[in-house]
Parts: sequence; C-alpha cells; structure tokens
Amino acid sequence: MREAAVLREGGVGVIATDTLYGLVAAAANEEAVRRVYKLKNRAITKQSIVLISSLKELAYFGIGLTEQREQLLTRYWPGPTSIVMPCGTAVPEYLQCGTHTLAFRLPSDEPLRAFIHESGPLIAPSANPEGQPPATTIEQAREYFGDTVDFYVDGGERSGEPSTLIALSEKDEVTVLRKGRL
Repeated sequence: MREAAVLREGGVGVIATDTLYGLVAAAANEEAVRRVYKLKNRAITKQSIVLISSLKELAYFGIGLTEQREQLLTRYWPGPTSIVMPCGTAVPEYLQCGTHTLAFRLPSDEPLRAFIHESGPLIAPSANPEGQPPATTIEQAREYFGDTVDFYVDGGERSGEPSTLIALSEKDEVTVLRKGRL
C-alpha cells in the first residue's frame, strides 16, 4: 500500500483507527513524530499512543513478554484498549518523554493491523489540533489539516470515543487511567 511506504519514508497521514481518526507517523522516525506534534500543536512532553500489529513488536521498544504478561495483554488485545507500560532504556526520548513508559494499542481491525505490519509501529494521536474535538470523519480531518499532511485514508465515520487507557506496572498490576471505548 502506497500510504504505508509514505510513512516508512517519514511521511505523515490521517487514517481511521479502531477508535477515532489518527494523525499517524512512523514511531521510529523522530522527524515525522515531531511533525505530528507540530501539526497538532501538542506539547512535546505529552506522549502519543503507539499502534502495533502484534505483541512481537513490543520488543522494538525494549518490552519483554513473560508468559504472565502475555496472558494479561491478550485479555485486552486485540481491541480498543491502550496500555501504558514501562519501556526499555534504549527507547528514544522523543517517544517516552522522560517517563520511561509508552502507551500501546493492538487494534482488533485486521486490515488496520495489516497496514501497521507493513508500515511499522505508528504513533497515532487523534486527528485534531489540541483543544479541538477529535475528527470523526475524514472531511473533518481535512478541515483541520488541509494539505499539511501527505495523505488521507477515508474509513467512514468513527465513534468519537477514545480508547480505554490502562497502566501496567513492572509487576503487571493494572490501573485504569481513562474509561473509554471497550
């Protein structure tokens, strides 16, 4: 898919995620991530959720999978729950923002997971400037970002409800941070 290649090459786009429209960029590309933050007028200290296509991709971020952790994660994934986890020390500052944690989501939408598999893990904050409501249609996203992004992929109307956000401690204890779509 052409859009996945654009993201691998450092581009930024708007796609429908499993919850809302997301302003997406390759998590491994610092310049593209910073571009997303600038487009959203988002504080660089505020982390973005990283969409992954499989549990195996957590290893890219220094997150090991014990049998217990894998069982816990598969209770929530795939699905619209984002999980904040402690990450490895090699994770760049521009992703973990000094917190030594990252939020991940493994979407249940198979075509979306296939896209992420092709593009690589993506940061995917909601497609809206800070302080504005998240885009629920591609038309609304275009109103927000116009020609400042490299592509738009129309996925129909989204619910407008963000993902549920939970935190997972080093000891695999779960804390609900935000109730959202389940």
